[in-house]
Amino acid sequence: MKKMQQGFTLIELMIVVAIIGILAAVALPAYQDYTKRAAYSEVIAQINPIKTAIAECVQTNGGLANCDTYAKIGMTSPAATGVFASAAITATTGAITATPNAVRGILAADTCVLTPTANATNALTWAYSGECVTKGYVKN
Repeated sequence: MKKMQQGFTLIELMIVVAIIGILAAVALPAYQDYTKRAAYSEVIAQINPIKTAIAECVQTNGGLANCDTYAKIGMTSPAATGVFASAAITATTGAITATPNAVRGILAADTCVLTPTANATNALTWAYSGECVTKGYVKN
């Protein structure tokens, strides 16, 4: 009686390795984009209190021109953290410009601008613009 050999052939193993390589080539860039978006959420989290303070100031004092500095909104600039570097408020418009640190694949030039628009009752709507939208870190 002949004993049958068991196992995989070389071509079968090569096909499996090729499939794993293709899956890794697709998954790795998606994972890197995900980690950048997750890190950039720290920048967005730091500007949310500024956004809230401006909205409250506009409701109380009326008009964005009355709420376009940290002193007018009654707070100080948030401290720099791992990803977050700084945030500035634009005079007269109240737009918030957030600048990240160059870490975790995020560039210092990947700024995010959050621009308010007031309606007749001084309720604000906010729109994101800048590199944070272009690179997909936030959705507008």
